[in-house]
Amino acid sequence: MRRLLLASLLAIVGCRPAPDRPATPPVAQRIVSLAPSSTELLFALGAGGQVVGRTTWCRYPPAALQVTDVGDGLNPNIEAIAARRPDLVVLYRSQLNETAATQLARLGIPSVTLAQDRLEDIGRAARALGRLTGRQTAGDSIGAAMEALLRTPAPAPIRRVAFVVWDNPPMIIGAGSYLDQLATLAGGVNVFHDLSAASATVSIETIVARNPDVILVLSDSTAPPAYSARREWRAIRAVREGRFIMLPADLFGRPSPSAPAAVAALHRMLETEAQR
Repeated sequence: MRRLLLASLLAIVGCRPAPDRPATPPVAQRIVSLAPSSTELLFALGAGGQVVGRTTWCRYPPAALQVTDVGDGLNPNIEAIAARRPDLVVLYRSQLNETAATQLARLGIPSVTLAQDRLEDIGRAARALGRLTGRQTAGDSIGAAMEALLRTPAPAPIRRVAFVVWDNPPMIIGAGSYLDQLATLAGGVNVFHDLSAASATVSIETIVARNPDVILVLSDSTAPPAYSARREWRAIRAVREGRFIMLPADLFGRPSPSAPAAVAALHRMLETEAQR
């Protein structure tokens, strides 16, 4: 009887379903990327061949230009995206894209929304996209590189800087931007670091009062910005003295895995400018 009871219990246990295990997401094979930083990151992961759609602003790496343009990345064209038959859409985290994510879900198109404003966001996004694209090792490697960069002690300050990203009205970069982080790691002191936002509109008089040693400008041109010739801007000492550092968009235009190279390049530029 005991043997029969034991056999029955073993049979019952054997028939029980296995405990639930976390489902592994399928590897995305057709990806539409709706942010320049995501597009660059996907190519850096080795998943560029899986990207079938990009925004008008996704221009790096050069291979991305061979991918079909689906328009803007904020408030995107859902029909143009669906036409690419994606099995994953990568969205930039914003209120505008919350609606887009809902619309994609109604069409049965999976999406992921990623914050991409700070250097720490790069590592998190790399790991997430690494899992979703079957490139987890590459994602972990990029994530570790970003973490190592952020742990690097900042060098002694070299120059007080201001990022001017628009001139009318004047718009500058604050502490909420990856550019502020790059400057700090390169030995720059952002004179608007006390502003928590990524960017802010300020007056020319405010820039004059902050008195940066050098103006940092995102531009592929080596010529000073056109506004430097205007009388009101020449109230800023750095503008009068022509102290500009032009930051090429390929390296500085978005948070990217190239951040360590951007830091090294900016450090060299700041040291060169300090010797003028």
